[in-house]
Amino acid sequence: MPEAKKMSEKAKLIKEMIEMQKKFMDYERKNGVTQEEYFAPTSGHVLDNYRQKYAEMAMKVVDLAHTDKGSRR
Repeated sequence: MPEAKKMSEKAKLIKEMIEMQKKFMDYERKNGVTQEEYFAPTSGHVLDNYRQKYAEMAMKVVDLAHTDKGSRR
């Protein structure tokens, strides 16, 4: 039986980003999110580094998509 094709790095990033979004939405529904929590969370807060990590992952997906298509931004 042939080995299953491994998930691409881009697909893995997108999957992780969707999971991050689900966790964020669940947290927001249960607790609400203030602007301060979202834009300047305290160290150790569930949203600490969320925006930065998500933005880095999104830019990596963009870069990988450009590589796939042979283009550049």
